[in-house]
Amino acid sequence: MADLSVNFAGIQSPNPFWLASAPPTNMGSMVERAFDTGWGGAVWKTLGEPIVNVSSRLAAMDYGSQRMMGLNNIELITDRPLDVNLKEIRDCKRKYPKHALIISLMVESKREAWQTIAKQVEDTGADGVELNFGCPHGMSERGMGAAMGQVPEYTCMVTEWVKEATNLPVIVKLTPNITAINYPARAAVKGRADALSLINTINSVMGVDLDTMIPHPNVNGQAAHGGYCGPAVKPIALNMVSELARDPEVTIPISGIGGIQTWRDAAEFLLLGATTVQVCTAVMHYGYRIVEDMIDGLSNYLDEKGYASAGDIIGKSVHRVTDWGNLDLKYKVVARIDHSKCVNCNLCHIACEDGAHQCIHFTDVHGKAYPIVDEAECVGCNLCHLVCPAPGCISMVRVDDGSQTMSWREMTGQ
Repeated sequence: MADLSVNFAGIQSPNPFWLASAPPTNMGSMVERAFDTGWGGAVWKTLGEPIVNVSSRLAAMDYGSQRMMGLNNIELITDRPLDVNLKEIRDCKRKYPKHALIISLMVESKREAWQTIAKQVEDTGADGVELNFGCPHGMSERGMGAAMGQVPEYTCMVTEWVKEATNLPVIVKLTPNITAINYPARAAVKGRADALSLINTINSVMGVDLDTMIPHPNVNGQAAHGGYCGPAVKPIALNMVSELARDPEVTIPISGIGGIQTWRDAAEFLLLGATTVQVCTAVMHYGYRIVEDMIDGLSNYLDEKGYASAGDIIGKSVHRVTDWGNLDLKYKVVARIDHSKCVNCNLCHIACEDGAHQCIHFTDVHGKAYPIVDEAECVGCNLCHLVCPAPGCISMVRVDDGSQTMSWREMTGQ
């Protein structure tokens, strides 16, 4: 079997599957159960000045039969005393010395506060600290969380403070609630961060109860924006991870977070530059044991592809990601429909006619009308292929001969 162990900024982990800082890592007994199940590491629920949480705290978006396609939360950092958390961290690390134990931190923007708590965590024997510059609700209104991560200068400053105080690896957790993820990432590098983790949750309001007219989640008739996570955010997270993985100024490892539910999700993050992945919503939905399938699935995938270790695929797809201006304008695909597999739902025609480029018409085949593509008009947009419910019915086929290439940059000289 392939070796799943990874080295992340000097932190050894038996596999790349970590729990993210969230309710599943709220206390020692939970983290220990997770380690027993197979998780390679865990990021402890954020420590700081204990807060008072509200009730209720969660709201979800379902999609068809998929429950919790997206999850919104307005829960804040730990509500448990710092000394209790520190004791449990110390005990947990003593019991599980080979597992990665990272402690998430968030305190007020004062050098003494950050340095004090960093030293306290180092004394527990934990493997590293993660600076929570991402929380988009509650704490940001107090000048913490995303309020720090949205200002590169603050990201750099606090990272430097923590690096002054501890020899532990320092991971900076970035907020996605920003125009360009590269700037805070580069600021973290400038502050001598050892690694990055992303994404934290996305600002969101999940919806409104149309009977009571109260948005979700309802807190005594009122609601507040919260953090959005779950499978729905994976494409956003993959984009931001890949943006940093191909940024020449970001030279430190990345822990990928956002919508990871299966080994396939995890493999995509590794291929786009992550060394570890962090999981939260899927565990809240299905429990700790999902990691068993993740471990088996990734192991089998690596074996089938002929790779000896998880590290061998990290970043393998990064060079495939580029800017739009570098894409080949001469590359040409068209849709082709296999009538032997067609179920005559006509979704391809409707989608193309009303939502794309009007190139699917009907032809008579043995007295029955079937959709057919006018290839001269087809732009290869993929829409018909995406809406078709019949497996293998519509294929996107390359029709250029590959002899010429031309990008927008080449064409315009820009």
